[in-house]
Amino acid sequence: MIENEQAEEILLILDDKLTKTVSVLKEEFSSVRAGRANPHILDKVMVDYYGAMTPVSQTAAISVQEGKCLVISPWDASILKGIEKAIQLSNIGITPTNDGKVIRLVFPDLTEERRRELTKQIKKTGEDSKVAARNCRRDAMDGLKKLKNDKVLSEDETAAVEKEVEKAVSDAIAQIDAAVAVKEKEIMTV
Repeated sequence: MIENEQAEEILLILDDKLTKTVSVLKEEFSSVRAGRANPHILDKVMVDYYGAMTPVSQTAAISVQEGKCLVISPWDASILKGIEKAIQLSNIGITPTNDGKVIRLVFPDLTEERRRELTKQIKKTGEDSKVAARNCRRDAMDGLKKLKNDKVLSEDETAAVEKEVEKAVSDAIAQIDAAVAVKEKEIMTV
C-alpha cells in the first residue's frame, strides 16, 4: 500500500474520474433506442410545466405496454399537448399519438441498416469513453511525475503507484468494452 498522502489522493481522484466515465457511458447507452420501449429515451425531453422546464418523467407516469409501446399518463391533463409537442421537438424519431388522456409512443422494429448504424454509434461512444479514461491516466501520471521530480516519491514508490494507475485504467477500459458489447448485442438481437 502507498504511504504517501499525495499519491493516495492522485489515485482517489483517478478512481473517481474513471467511475464517472463508465457511469456516463452507461447513462448514454440507456437513452439509445434498441427496438423495444425504454422509458429512458425520454430522460432528456423537457416540457414547459407552469413556466419551468421539467423532465417529462417528473410530470407524468411512464409505463411500457407489450414491450413496444410507451404510455405517458400526465398527472395534470392540461399539460398533455405540451408533452406531445416536447416529444415531437426532441428528435427521438418516434411520433407520439395523443388520445386526449394519454400519449402513446409506439416503437417500430429497427431495420438491419438502422441496427448497424446504431452499433457504429455505440462503438464510437465507447471509443470516446476510452479516450477519456486514457486522459485520466495521463493526468495521474503527470501528477506522479511531479511528485517524483519534487523528491516527494522515490523511484520505487513511483513505479508502484504507476502500476496501480495502469491497473485502474485497464479495469475501466474493460468495463467500457463490456458495456459496449452488451449494448451491441441488445441492438443486434431481433
